[in-house]
Amino acid sequence: MKLFFISCLLLLAGFNELGAQEKGSVVGTALEGATISLLKPGDSSLVKLAIAGKEGRFEINQLAYGQYLLRVSAIGHISFNSAEFSLDQTKPVQDFGILTLVKNNSELQAVTISATKRMIEVRPDKTLVNVDAILSSAGATALEVLEKSPGITVDRDGNISLKGRAGVLVLVDGKPSYLAGPDLVNLLNTMMANQLDQIEIMTNPPAKYDAAGNSGIINIKTKKNKQRGWNGSLNLSIGQGVYAKTSNGLQLNYRNEKINLFLSYSQHANKNFNQLFIRRSYLGAESQPYTGFFDQPSFMRITGLNNTLKLGLDYYLSKKTTLGISSSGFISPRKYKSSSTGYLMNADKVVDSIVQTTSNNSNKWLNGMLNLNFRRLINTTTELTADLDYMQYDMTNRQLFHNTITLANQAVVSDGYLKGDLPATIRIYTAKSDYTTTLFTNWKMEAGLKTSLVQTNNKANYYNSNGTNWTPDYGKTNQFLYEESIYAAYVNSTKKIGAWSAQGGVRFEHTQYKGKQLGNPEKNDSSFSRKYANLFPTLYLTHELDSNHTLTLQAGRRIDRPAYQQLNPFLFFINEYTYQVGNPYIQPQFTWNMQLSHTYKGWLSSSLEYASTKQYFSQLFKTEGRVTILTEGNLATMKNLNLTLTAQWKPTGWWSASISGTGIFRKVTGSGSNQDFNSETFSGNGNINNQFTFKKGWSAELSGFYEAKNRDAQFLIYGFGQVSAGIGKQVLKGKANIRLNIRDIFFTQPIKGDIRYQQVRERFNQSRDSRVATLSFNWRFGKQLGESRKRSGSSSEEQNRVRAGG
Repeated sequence: MKLFFISCLLLLAGFNELGAQEKGSVVGTALEGATISLLKPGDSSLVKLAIAGKEGRFEINQLAYGQYLLRVSAIGHISFNSAEFSLDQTKPVQDFGILTLVKNNSELQAVTISATKRMIEVRPDKTLVNVDAILSSAGATALEVLEKSPGITVDRDGNISLKGRAGVLVLVDGKPSYLAGPDLVNLLNTMMANQLDQIEIMTNPPAKYDAAGNSGIINIKTKKNKQRGWNGSLNLSIGQGVYAKTSNGLQLNYRNEKINLFLSYSQHANKNFNQLFIRRSYLGAESQPYTGFFDQPSFMRITGLNNTLKLGLDYYLSKKTTLGISSSGFISPRKYKSSSTGYLMNADKVVDSIVQTTSNNSNKWLNGMLNLNFRRLINTTTELTADLDYMQYDMTNRQLFHNTITLANQAVVSDGYLKGDLPATIRIYTAKSDYTTTLFTNWKMEAGLKTSLVQTNNKANYYNSNGTNWTPDYGKTNQFLYEESIYAAYVNSTKKIGAWSAQGGVRFEHTQYKGKQLGNPEKNDSSFSRKYANLFPTLYLTHELDSNHTLTLQAGRRIDRPAYQQLNPFLFFINEYTYQVGNPYIQPQFTWNMQLSHTYKGWLSSSLEYASTKQYFSQLFKTEGRVTILTEGNLATMKNLNLTLTAQWKPTGWWSASISGTGIFRKVTGSGSNQDFNSETFSGNGNINNQFTFKKGWSAELSGFYEAKNRDAQFLIYGFGQVSAGIGKQVLKGKANIRLNIRDIFFTQPIKGDIRYQQVRERFNQSRDSRVATLSFNWRFGKQLGESRKRSGSSSEEQNRVRAGG
């Protein structure tokens, strides 16, 4: 692996020789800040994009010989469009001289610009999903949009994988949410698709990003109004599955020469269900294959209400300096009512005892975030930015379980209550600064520093009762304190010479953490701490073979740190026969990624990717008697090989399609006592989205995805998928649209699987309220001129690893 990376660096060093071939140039003078577009004749597809600099001068170099068109545009002016021209050996430079743009004197009030975006855009370093191009996204949550995105899968617990590999860093506008597992799922379920602009999928992010996420980064970009004046949008939707759901949102923006003020509010009310059936088979000797069975059907109804508010201000001190402040927060209370009946049977499947459990649980999330940011354009080629962030989560979680155990003859063995009070507080402080400059033509340098501090305080207070008095249950009661600091620095360089371009960088991260488990009258205090430092190099090589073909080679190293609560060594109660416990000895896992990709005419792409992970950690199931214990632990290695094909197809002017598929081979190897977790599997996933555009503002969609059978360590998940369809109509002169869609039409998204551990074989079947019909309305209003900036903030991957609860 190291030899491969050194070879790539030597290849990068020889770029000047490789780029010595002659190329053409286009030069001229227009308005300062004008947009310069170089196009191909015939289909007017974009070749290069530039901005006119000081005094309006523009220059586009390193162009392959051929035929071109030039377009120059600026706000308030009529665009200039050139005649077709050619660059060749006899005329390698096209000089347009001084171009005069004519002012557009017509009064511009409310302007509605209609354009059809591709659902998927494949670029050398990332894949973009344009959410508004997905008709069936109306009324959907962010998690449901991710399920339909290429290469992304969501398992039965909501864990997100990319191209068959877990360990994805999920960002929102460049900031992590500081959550992991079920808590990240809850957050994504409170974000509605009408709030989203794009989803960026990066399997090998550059060094400026946090090194976390062994399979890459998913950046969810929310909508930000880019126009001057007063403007905004209103979104309303109502859905019906087994239960009703509704989602509403309002976005407002005002911008002039000095300020940009923005505000957004959304509300999401949702009822859902989780139906789960579990059968555990306990193995015996060869003469007696099974010693017993445990069947447990359960049903949970979930009711949630989420309110989210975000507001901010950008103040333009000058054309080169901007100060910004933004804050956001949400309140999300949820209630969970469930009932389950467990049947414990002997080897002949005769019921020995029955365990009945009813629960009435509730939790409430309060979140607040404050961001201060600074941007300084030192000159036309150099920029300095800085961000300070503070974020806090306060979570309350109250549990009430009623457990009754009876024998087959209905004699009551035990009848009691368990009550849990599980508050948690998470505080995150981050600061970062980035410096970007262009040293020479087509040579960009980036460098930055970052520090983060995370403090968590989780309590779990449990009490038992026989129906009269409550007494503390010290076997389950605990308090866990955790603190983690990460210090990071990076440098990144991008160079383009002719048909070649390269990007190389390295990131240094130093991590230190400490955890303390507070004792109680029956348990002693315990603590642990660790420090480690690592380098994470990245490299990208891109070669434009001609105007139709592009090859890209990527390589890099990444890390996944365990979620904070995975380190908590105390027990978390799920039901009488299922507990969850943390592991303070979990080590981070490290992954080398390599990828070779090819793009043809921007519409067809293929990639071959190999990943090798050391200290691979996974959820592990163990058993003590009839009790199943869920924990986390490190295995030895995980190797992953996948081939991905993505195509943008347009059979007719009114029909376009996006098709993506990934074939996956994965090998997991255990060591020591974990050798029984060894597994090899071939699997895959695919999705297709058909968009239909008709006359008079009508449109439609037919889409679907499928996940093939997949094995990972102890888990075997059988194939599942869904088909969705929708229809829409533009109204109010194109400023609004109405959509009706149905997700999971055939109710094929329930997940079935097997789990094998020690002398237990477990089968499960899980379903939720996935078949939903939604009617939505979206309205855009106000003047629309100009553009505002976007901020990504200083937050790092820590938020992607927080779990609430004991």
